Amino acid sequence: MIGKKGSENYIKFFIYLIVIILINLAATTFFFRIDLTENGSYSISKASKEVVSTLSEPLTINVFFTKNLPAPHNSSEQYIRDLLEEYSLYSKKFFNYRFFDVSPDEGDMTPEAKKNQELARSYGVNPIQIQIVDNDEVKFQKAYMGLVIIHGDMIKKIPTITSTEMLEYQLTTAIMKLNNKISAFVSLEGKIKIQLILSSSLNKMAPLMGLKGLSEVPKQLKGIVDKLNEEHYNKLDFEHLDPTANPELEKQIESKENVIMGLKWDDIPEKNISAGKGSIGLLLSYGEKAIPVRILNVMNIPIFGPRYELADMKKMEAMISENIESLIDINENLGYLADHGTRGITPALPFMPAPQQDKDSLGDLYKLVSDSYLTKEINLKEENIPNSLNCLMIVRPTETFTDYELYQIDQFVMQGKNLIVFPDQFNEVMPPRQMGMGQGPRYMPIETGLEKLLEHYGVRIKKSYVLDENCYKQVKQMNRGGGEMPIYFAPLVENRFINKELGFIKNIKQLLAIKVSPLELNNEKIKEQGLTAVKLLSSTEKAWEMRGQINLNPMFISPPASADKKQSFPLAYLLEGKFSSYFTGKPIPEKKIEIEEKDKKEANKTKKNADAKTDGDLSKITSTGNFRASSEPAKIFVMASSDMLSDSLLNYGRSNSIFVMNLIDYLNNREDIAFMRSKKQQFNPLEPSEAGTKTFVKSFNIVGLPIVVIIFGLLVWLRRVSRKKQIQMMFQK
Repeated sequence: MIGKKGSENYIKFFIYLIVIILINLAATTFFFRIDLTENGSYSISKASKEVVSTLSEPLTINVFFTKNLPAPHNSSEQYIRDLLEEYSLYSKKFFNYRFFDVSPDEGDMTPEAKKNQELARSYGVNPIQIQIVDNDEVKFQKAYMGLVIIHGDMIKKIPTITSTEMLEYQLTTAIMKLNNKISAFVSLEGKIKIQLILSSSLNKMAPLMGLKGLSEVPKQLKGIVDKLNEEHYNKLDFEHLDPTANPELEKQIESKENVIMGLKWDDIPEKNISAGKGSIGLLLSYGEKAIPVRILNVMNIPIFGPRYELADMKKMEAMISENIESLIDINENLGYLADHGTRGITPALPFMPAPQQDKDSLGDLYKLVSDSYLTKEINLKEENIPNSLNCLMIVRPTETFTDYELYQIDQFVMQGKNLIVFPDQFNEVMPPRQMGMGQGPRYMPIETGLEKLLEHYGVRIKKSYVLDENCYKQVKQMNRGGGEMPIYFAPLVENRFINKELGFIKNIKQLLAIKVSPLELNNEKIKEQGLTAVKLLSSTEKAWEMRGQINLNPMFISPPASADKKQSFPLAYLLEGKFSSYFTGKPIPEKKIEIEEKDKKEANKTKKNADAKTDGDLSKITSTGNFRASSEPAKIFVMASSDMLSDSLLNYGRSNSIFVMNLIDYLNNREDIAFMRSKKQQFNPLEPSEAGTKTFVKSFNIVGLPIVVIIFGLLVWLRRVSRKKQIQMMFQK
């Protein structure tokens, strides 16, 4: 019996051993990890998974990291290993990584380590000096802490990794840049359709409209697409559709009048032309996404009247190429309004003398944006807003917009595109030097016409500044008495006043604003259009307004004595939904051309020549598809403070710069990238507490905790005494 039982134990032991071995073998093959952190700090985001999974050519990451570094660098190497391992899990077969040994072996440099160090330096990864504390002694050590990303003939390096914060963001965005249109086109399933919709009925109207060479447009566009096909791996498919010959197609186009331009005309007996209609436009589509490209422009010019103009075929190649990139989501252009007195975004040149540099220029914003986007400056006075843009930034315009320019912005939104608006309500005017002794700046109200457009969309900007007791405190110099001076016009936006509903702002804990005007909603317009208005930022309840005579000298500002004058003010709104056009029911604005009185006779003469050239009166022709009365789903962000983008505020901690970049990503349909950038935040401030709460917590820590320990000790002592008595009574019995 004993022998049988012993053999059973041996069998169980071997079974358990085999199970453990199989589990370990499975663990080496099937990798999984559970990340219990709040924001998934130790797991790669959805955007990272998508980026590595779409690689179509080999990409290699070479890591040069010195081993056995002191804290806090000792955990960085393991974090990088885990991160790259997760990248490799979600890539198919084109992602590789390798760690190179660059560490000396007990003070001696091995030939391999020496060779690897030379390789690191050839890539531009050089050692840095870090500080270590050993036996209460401060020492310095040289260490390699960088990596290189190689994709084809292109190399991207991250030479210094001193913190793992935002490392995933840096890696993913770098891979996105390297995984350019080559990889994107190679991995495309199916072809991109480029459809020219041109009715043959328009050929008889072309001379009347002054459109020379209309019949040559299909041939010209086919030649352009054939040329682009060579650069785009033969992924383009061109097709000419004639609605006149296909009534069913004509009905489909008429049902989408905001996509393709339609023209109608009455009988013109003198030209032997019967009433008719036709369509003209270019449509780029891939999957369910489509982008229309206008090839016929209609302008209503004073004195001259309506004029029709074909798109310049010399520029059509670049236009199609830009829209293709936008169509398959590799477009990285960010529109920035560069005229109307807006703040410049071009960085200051290092060799330029300081007096010649624009103090209002947003140089740091340009550096931040240039990591992910190519800034495309838009001069609205000279050109229309390109269709290839997903988002347009307007920062502190100071010059008045014409109705035609507002119409361009309005129709940009109607295409389902997004706006980021940082207007200022006041212009700071410094007094002349000879008159400015002892005088501060004057704050003159700014009126550009953009305000009426924003109010129609649902948000109104008040002519005032928000001041808040919860604000930035400036430390005064000792020769001026020391202490802190509150800068009331620089409110601190605390965590509880930051909306956490949207992912791109969820992990922002605190922001600093300056010279910001309060916003209010036009609820009637919002309800009428069915929009969603999300209040993103607001001041605390200790805020008040400064209006009328503006004076921002901190020495002359004091909070109101009455609490009734204090309240929380909205500082930033995000409007989402299908907007209605500001110009619905209004005449389409004409493009203004300044004409001197003495030139009007010459203009009238030119008009007669133009009418003769176009072979008649164009008033009998009407167009559709040139105006959109309602938009596709779009977003508009408004915060009335251009200083939020200034160098000083973007450099205030990390929260301000992360907020701005997340906002830009979100309105460029890159919410996953925005979430990835901010998911690992090291800035986690405590919630503000009242003075009484602070006194109670402080007193409890000093007096209360010792009392709690004493009481706990007494309870333990009493329990032991009671137990001792119980034992004695048991033995006495």
